[in-house]
Amino acid sequence: MNREPGSEKEYLDSYNQEQFKKMSVATDLLILTIEEDRLVVLMTKRSEYPFKNCWALPGVFVRMEETLEEAAVRGLKEEVNLENIYLEQLYTFGDVDRDPRLRVISVTYMALTPLEKLDFKAGSRVSEVKLLPVEDIIGGEIETAFDHREIIRYAKWRLKNKVEYTDIVFHFFSDMFTLPKLQKVYEILAEKKVYKTNFRKKFLPLITDTELEDRSGGRRPSRYYRYWPET
Repeated sequence: MNREPGSEKEYLDSYNQEQFKKMSVATDLLILTIEEDRLVVLMTKRSEYPFKNCWALPGVFVRMEETLEEAAVRGLKEEVNLENIYLEQLYTFGDVDRDPRLRVISVTYMALTPLEKLDFKAGSRVSEVKLLPVEDIIGGEIETAFDHREIIRYAKWRLKNKVEYTDIVFHFFSDMFTLPKLQKVYEILAEKKVYKTNFRKKFLPLITDTELEDRSGGRRPSRYYRYWPET
């Protein structure tokens, strides 16, 4: 006859951890930026099986002693030497056969960064690291590993919606920007053209004039602004 444990400690001490199969948890990282007026994502070309020579999102397995966010932050540092940038949990992908090696659940994180902050190199498990156009990946023009095309598709949809009601567009700039450039990045994310008057009415309360000007390109100078929301 089985004796009922007399306390939670006795129960935990006698708990059989082997009664369930183990699975792994990973954090896959969508590192997004704007390059040549296109939304691009950092991808790595795999140098080993499975999906050898296919493009994949960088990522790490979650260690036993760290939280999901700690794993994502570690992955950013290890993979692309990035710290202190915008990072949010995107979605959890857990199809049974998403990884042919073993059962892996991926908790994905979306990171947004100005292009000039990126400093990356290929690690031991990849042969190349590159910024690739999101549209080309979603359109199937680039061969991807695992379910990473669907992850990128979901991230693009999330960005398109969030740019309408948040200040997320500013995370693509390090410091100063012109209004034409800010509007261009907004239109890339929102996937639509907007009237200049409406755009400025929406964003002028969130920025401050630096009194500096961009005189490059031989056109009428544009003022530089900084993100400065009213409090």
